[in-house]
Amino acid sequence: MFSPREHALERGWPGRIDGDVVVQLAAQTLESFLTGGGTAREHACFRLQDVVLRAPVLRPPSIRFFSTPHEFSFGNPASVHGPEEAVHAPAPAHARFSVGAVIGDAQRIGGYTLVNDWCAPSLPPPKDRDFATTIGPWVETELDDASFAWEEARAFAALHTALRPGDVLVAPPFALGGAEASFEGLGTLRALLSSEGG
Repeated sequence: MFSPREHALERGWPGRIDGDVVVQLAAQTLESFLTGGGTAREHACFRLQDVVLRAPVLRPPSIRFFSTPHEFSFGNPASVHGPEEAVHAPAPAHARFSVGAVIGDAQRIGGYTLVNDWCAPSLPPPKDRDFATTIGPWVETELDDASFAWEEARAFAALHTALRPGDVLVAPPFALGGAEASFEGLGTLRALLSSEGG
C-alpha cells in the first residue's frame, strides 16, 4: 500500500514496486488483490521517492505471534503502523523484528512481509507489546524462507476456525533491538519512535 506524498490519503492504494517506480494497481486493498488471484490492471506510475509506503494490511482481522509452529499469542490489530510511521511508546521500547505471512485466498499464505513487534519491557504483559506493531515495507508473494515451518503454523492457526484475507501470522523474531533489520526479498524495516516515545 502506498500514497503519493502530495496526497493526504487515509487508506492509500495497492501498488507493485518495480525498481525505483511504484505502479498503482486496480484493487481496493492488498486483501482484495490477493483474493483476486494476485493480478490487477495497472494504473499510474510514481517514483518510489515520491510516495509514502503504508502498512500492507491496514487493519488485519487478526495477528498471531508464533513462538513455535503450534504456539501463538494474539496481537492487537488496532495498533498497526506503517513502515514510515513513527510509533509513540508508553514506556522505553525496543524492536523485535520478524517475518510475517499474510493470508490471501482460500486460507492460504498470499505473501510475506517484515513485522516489528514492539516491546516495552517495563510494562506488565500483555500491555508490554499491545501498543504498536509495525508492518512493511512491502509484501513479497514468493519467498524462499526455510527458517520457519510456515505451512505447519498456517494449518495450526486454521484449526477449528477460518483464516481471513489479511490475517497476519508472525514467526519468532530473527533480530532483537537495533534501529533496523533486513531480510532477503523483504527489504529493510526501520524502528521509528516519535519524540514523545520512550
